[in-house]
Amino acid sequence: MNRFSTLLLAFALSAGSAGLARADTPGADWMPADQVKQKLMANGYTSITEFEADDGHWEGEGVKNGVKMQFHADPKTGAILSEKPDK
Repeated sequence: MNRFSTLLLAFALSAGSAGLARADTPGADWMPADQVKQKLMANGYTSITEFEADDGHWEGEGVKNGVKMQFHADPKTGAILSEKPDK
């Protein structure tokens, strides 16, 4: 591989990594994490064991009706977008 190709590959990899890092940061207009957790608790979750910003939404794990669940929540409203039992 010549020097130009090596530099181009290095640049492409670093640009891709920077994009991934930004995707996992809550946006300025997102509902704060504590408020989203309160909404989840009001919707039947008795505990939240994992919670993070990922791919444009809040996601995590918690316990609802005695079942460990995975969920995705809207970043601006905190509404549950999807949930399923965690296997």
